Amino acid sequence: MNRREVIKSVALMFGGTLSAPTLMAMNHWEQATTPTTNAAAFSLTATQQKIIAEVAEMIIPRTNTAGAKDVGVPAFVEMMLKDCYSQPDHQRFMEGVTSLEQLKFLELNEAERRGALKMMEQQTKEQMKTPSKTVPFWRLMKELTLLGYFTSEAGIKASFEYVQIPGKLENIKLKTNQKSYAY
Repeated sequence: MNRREVIKSVALMFGGTLSAPTLMAMNHWEQATTPTTNAAAFSLTATQQKIIAEVAEMIIPRTNTAGAKDVGVPAFVEMMLKDCYSQPDHQRFMEGVTSLEQLKFLELNEAERRGALKMMEQQTKEQMKTPSKTVPFWRLMKELTLLGYFTSEAGIKASFEYVQIPGKLENIKLKTNQKSYAY
């Protein structure tokens, strides 16, 4: 199974929680022989990359398992945006990053950061009520963070128990704190 098939499977596992633009971007990337988006036009400054890393880590923090930064989610987010998304999506994403940059997000304490992201989530809920071909920054950031984390080896191993030869197919009752199985 290749990475694209895993990503599609993970999307189905999430119950279709990925937005249509994200799924279309992955499909476009899979079918394209030459990139049609202007990837060179999308670039993040070092400060913006740090903001992306901190936001991703707040979405999936390091606990007794690896966090978003540990598995390379920030680089994954940037790569996906460059390779798979169009200019309007780049612009919408950059608006969100710029707004966090103007808030001096990196200088805020954890409670203030959490408050800023909660406010951004409320704004995103309002924006999602209006049909648009682009996805708001917060929704796209959460989607790409989850996608990057759960398609990484550490992310999958943190959430699922890999059983190479599981035996016969039967319904089982999971014990307390037992991980689901991934085949």
